[in-house]
Amino acid sequence: MSEVKTKIENLLNQNQVVLFMKGTQSFPMCGFSARATNILQDLGVKFQDVNVLEDEEIRNGIKEYGNWPTIPQLYVNKKLIGGSDIMMEMYQSGELQDLLKIELQATK
Repeated sequence: MSEVKTKIENLLNQNQVVLFMKGTQSFPMCGFSARATNILQDLGVKFQDVNVLEDEEIRNGIKEYGNWPTIPQLYVNKKLIGGSDIMMEMYQSGELQDLLKIELQATK
């Protein structure tokens, strides 16, 4: 297993909700990352942010890991949910709230 894949899996194993993003949750560095952060914060979800701008290996590795070409990427219980557009659609329909409620309850 590659070093970057191990690093990504460790992050996913240690945190229920992980957002691979540009910047941090307190300082997003692109509009898509800001939107994803705002959605999670609005829902009161605690999440681990991973600033892909600080680690080129993770920036490229996460795209390959989830077979998803863009950043941000939201993972819940090690499952890729999607990027900010999918998060917004799910949020507006209530699907994201339902998914988070089920996934976060399931691990308690």
